[in-house]
Amino acid sequence: MRRLVGENFARLRKACGLTQEQVSERSGFSQQYLSGLEKGYRNPTVITLFELATCLETTPDEFLRGVTPDKKPDPPSSSLSAPLP
Repeated sequence: MRRLVGENFARLRKACGLTQEQVSERSGFSQQYLSGLEKGYRNPTVITLFELATCLETTPDEFLRGVTPDKKPDPPSSSLSAPLP
């Protein structure tokens, strides 16, 4: 899921003709955060998605485009998960 959000963020940002630095200036999020988001390393909150969507003049659901019922979400990053048999 993080990867999908990152890919969609990058697509939307580029469609607006903006660099990460420009989005950073407009949104208040650091360029490093935005880079991590695009790479699928960040797990944005709903509020973050709303603020970025506002900055890109779109809606938060655009970050989730391409989700299909067959697509498995990214595994949890927590090491507390029990290993699968």
